[in-house]
Parts: sequence; C-alpha cells; structure tokens
Amino acid sequence: MPDDLLMPGQRIARGVCRLLRSHDFACLDEVVPKPGLRVDVMALGPKGEIWVVECKSCRADFTSDRKWQGYLDWCDRFFWAVPPDFPVEILPDGAGLILADDYGGEILSQGPETPLAGARRKAVTLKFARLAALRQQGLRDPGL
Repeated sequence: MPDDLLMPGQRIARGVCRLLRSHDFACLDEVVPKPGLRVDVMALGPKGEIWVVECKSCRADFTSDRKWQGYLDWCDRFFWAVPPDFPVEILPDGAGLILADDYGGEILSQGPETPLAGARRKAVTLKFARLAALRQQGLRDPGL
C-alpha cells in the first residue's frame, strides 16, 4: 500500500514488523485470535514464542481502546508500540514498550513473559501459519 494511504497505526505497525524481523520474528498484522479481538501485530519467534504488539498513535487512540487486556491470553509477551512523541506515562505497567515509526523501532522494555499453555500455543501457532499461507496464496492468485 502506498505510504500516503497508511493510517498512523499502520505506519507504526510497519516499523514494528521491521524491528521484530531484525530479531528473527515473523510478523503478521491485523490478526483475529478470536471473534471480537484484532491484534495489530502478532509475531512468531524462532523458538516458537508468540508476541502481541498493540500500536497506539496518540493519547486518544490509547484511551479509546477497551479490549487490549483480552490480548494477553493470546501471547507469551505483550507490548505497546508508540511513536517517539507519545506520552508513555499513560500506558499501564506490566507490558513491554516499543518506540516505532514508519521505518523501524526500538524495544525499550520487554515486560513480563507469561508462557501460553500448550493447547493455546498450538492453536495460536496453527492460526498464524494458516493466515500467513492464505495471505501469501492471495498475493500469488488474487482471483482465487
């Protein structure tokens, strides 16, 4: 998508995905782990770890989000990703923090690790793999 069509949160997500790729994570944006939840970025690490990153472009974007705590059940580690000028003091404790822009980012803190149960990990990993494969197939054969 052309840069001028990206929303602020999508720009942050792109920078997050570039950052996490440099740490050997595979990323997908806009993943629905269950109906009613849509995470901005889900990342699968080289050891099978699953991270969820919620991108917030401004204070209003953060204060209007009522669902973020539901994302905690779908990852080993949860992060906020915000632009450098974001008022980070309003973010709740107990999560990682990434500063990001359109082109990259920096992990400032990782927050706690809360390992997923085996059955949940398998379900999330399978959903991640299928979504990645379906998106790739859609790119290869858009008429499908």
